Amino acid sequence: MKKLALSSTICFTFVLTGCVAGGDVYDADDINTTQGSRTVQILNVSPAKIKQNSNEAKAIGTGIGAVVGGLLGNKMSGVDSKLSGTVVGAGVGGVGGYAGGAIASSTTVDGVTITYQEGSQLLSTTQVGKTCQFKEGTALMVITQKGETRIQPNATCTAR
Repeated sequence: MKKLALSSTICFTFVLTGCVAGGDVYDADDINTTQGSRTVQILNVSPAKIKQNSNEAKAIGTGIGAVVGGLLGNKMSGVDSKLSGTVVGAGVGGVGGYAGGAIASSTTVDGVTITYQEGSQLLSTTQVGKTCQFKEGTALMVITQKGETRIQPNATCTAR
């Protein structure tokens, strides 16, 4: 029981912190496939904060809460143990969902808003990254199979 609760907490934390990927991080579906790419001219880079997806966190929290609640309910004894287990499972699941949503809605990651020119169009995109990874000038934009555009870093952050 303790091992399950600990592993569930670790998994939950990993999913919350790993929900948002940078412009140079790809899903397994996107590797070893041909993707469109073109160059763009970066005109401006501004810092941004990106809020985690609270719907995913609520679902994960509810799932973990239901598992823990079911295990707790299973350990209960008495005539109404099935009913008690259901009530405990529902209660803990609800609390898990609420906690997951609260944690994610207050969690942000560093991002950048990049204003760029493509042909005669002035466009912008916001993605995970650090401002030091981008500079004004030419950069490569990759278009994934899902149609996401990802401007690749064209600068290197120096260690402090």
